[in-house]
Amino acid sequence: MRFDLVSLFPDFFTSPLSSGLLGKALAKKIAQVHFVNPRDFATDKHRRVDDEPYGGGVGMLMKPEPIFSAVESLPILPRREVILMTPQGEPMQQRLLMELATGYDQLVLICGHYEGVDERVLNLVTREVSLGDFVLTCGEIPALALINGVVRLLPGTVGKVESLKAESFEAGLLDYPQYTRPAEFRGWKVPDVLLSGNHAQIERWRKEQQIQRTRERRPDLYEAWEKNSDIVSE
Repeated sequence: MRFDLVSLFPDFFTSPLSSGLLGKALAKKIAQVHFVNPRDFATDKHRRVDDEPYGGGVGMLMKPEPIFSAVESLPILPRREVILMTPQGEPMQQRLLMELATGYDQLVLICGHYEGVDERVLNLVTREVSLGDFVLTCGEIPALALINGVVRLLPGTVGKVESLKAESFEAGLLDYPQYTRPAEFRGWKVPDVLLSGNHAQIERWRKEQQIQRTRERRPDLYEAWEKNSDIVSE
């Protein structure tokens, strides 16, 4: 998997991309991250990448020319997606990360700044993605989240593939509560069923906990899961 980051601030990624499982995955060449800075393609002597919006308004917009030139300088792999990180995009959900991890060889991530990008940049873009219904100072933050979420799904990143199958959102439910040693801490005890050694009971308890936790914490997810369960059972 190749990631191409179109970013004015590539240094933003230095520490996160060299840390933890993500850093190990990149070191093993499971994925590659490359950077291209639109400022390198600015044509005026001040290397401007932003300007005032037509029609007036607060703030500055990123100009289209440097972004187009930056993206057009990149190699093109057969299965490529050009993604603009923007609050107006589709929500970044687990199913999207799985689609990107399994369906593409190259992800080009355009990181906006200021008040966003010139609308004509959308002619380059094949998908718009949002981290959530809020506004951040830059597109690098959601881009990093997307890279992390995709790379951890690539073969070889996570040691035990089974751990990916039972976690939150993979089956439409939140994850079940988990415990480790000690069996009792400050009066809080690990549920007896987890100490029983009865794997059938443990699996049943975990599924019940997933359903209960999702119903209480994310009724929207629970409703969708329940409808899907009804369809499958028909």
